Amino acid sequence: MKKYKIYSETTSYYYSTVSITAWLPIFQDESYFKIIIDSFKYCQENKGLYLLGYVIMPTHLHLITLNNDSTLLSEIMRDFKNYTSKEIRKQLEYDELFAFLNIFKKAAKNLPKQQYKVWQDDYHPVALTSEKWFNQKMNYLHNNPVRKGFVELPECWKYSSARNWFNNDDSIIRIDKEFVS
Repeated sequence: MKKYKIYSETTSYYYSTVSITAWLPIFQDESYFKIIIDSFKYCQENKGLYLLGYVIMPTHLHLITLNNDSTLLSEIMRDFKNYTSKEIRKQLEYDELFAFLNIFKKAAKNLPKQQYKVWQDDYHPVALTSEKWFNQKMNYLHNNPVRKGFVELPECWKYSSARNWFNNDDSIIRIDKEFVS
């Protein structure tokens, strides 16, 4: 496995998991992956997010991030989830996937400000306080599609930073490699 060297052993590096309500396999079509990638790009350009690693699986995504001093990760993730929820809902309506929409609507039944609940609560941030912990989480997320039997090599999964790290391929999204070697 690849070894990564982080430039600062602080708690500003985080491993997070964001899961779809009821673990529905939303991420199977390019349009849904694009919603997530476009939102990552926006957060990188406008919200102070540094994306170091990611994988988008059919039911969830894993991230390794860093954020600038003027922004809290909780604020970035709140905005990310709010925006992507709306866009995923619109895409589901367009695709006429009403069964998914009904599940999200039922999940929001007791929520006063939400009509649909696309994402599960929280994003489970884990502070990565050592290079060993950082490497373990990066290798875990890169190997997730392999463990699930989707691909044989991590870099073969289109929506994973393994492509960035192993193939130097930034065609999907740029990874903020300057914080890791």
